[in-house]
Amino acid sequence: MTALTAGLCALFVFLGHWQWEKGLWRQAEWDAFARGADRPVALGERNLAELPRFQRVEVAGTFDPTHQFLLDNRIHAGQAGYEVLTPLALAEGRVLLVDRGWVPLTGFREHLPDVHFASPGRVTITGRLDFLPAPGLSLGRMPPAQGPEWPKLTSYPDMTQLSLVLGAALPERIVLLDPGAPFGYVRDWQPPGMSPARHLAYAIQWWGFAVTLLIIWAVLSAPRSARPSPRAAH
Repeated sequence: MTALTAGLCALFVFLGHWQWEKGLWRQAEWDAFARGADRPVALGERNLAELPRFQRVEVAGTFDPTHQFLLDNRIHAGQAGYEVLTPLALAEGRVLLVDRGWVPLTGFREHLPDVHFASPGRVTITGRLDFLPAPGLSLGRMPPAQGPEWPKLTSYPDMTQLSLVLGAALPERIVLLDPGAPFGYVRDWQPPGMSPARHLAYAIQWWGFAVTLLIIWAVLSAPRSARPSPRAAH
């Protein structure tokens, strides 16, 4: 019993520490998300990797509505749908992907939503820098299909796969189009993951399990003479 108690206590302490560290890491992400809401920075010829994640940027270019991606398995308000990725060609020759927001599932998987729009020519947009959505596990990944059909349905792709199909080198970051900007759909961008407070609460919960287990072990391990008898309790 002592060995089992020691092993379980060590496990609970480890899990508590893991959740605490995850909570601190998540808090740093949420702080960065809050800072990113500041006045946008003109992208110009800057490398996107030089700017912090969630930084708002202002970028000028031309949309390519004929070559769009639909990110599958995206949920908004409990409803299934897609996020629309549209290439934006910059003046210096670079191409960025702009996440124009979420559209609902049509009800039939074989009928994709119509996300085409007439190109407005050169535009200036603002949005946050972020990475492509990533699954918690490797399951559910589906690269975009080859072929002439557009838009292309994909689930949790990487930039290499998208670049190969698009025929243009894409940076690792995408632009989350600002909620108030034109040319978009539903855009309710939130900081990633569950709240830091929940991770910290889980950590305290695991440590509480360890303390409770130690108390139970101490009571059960105490000599019988040291335990209060039922008669003495009366």
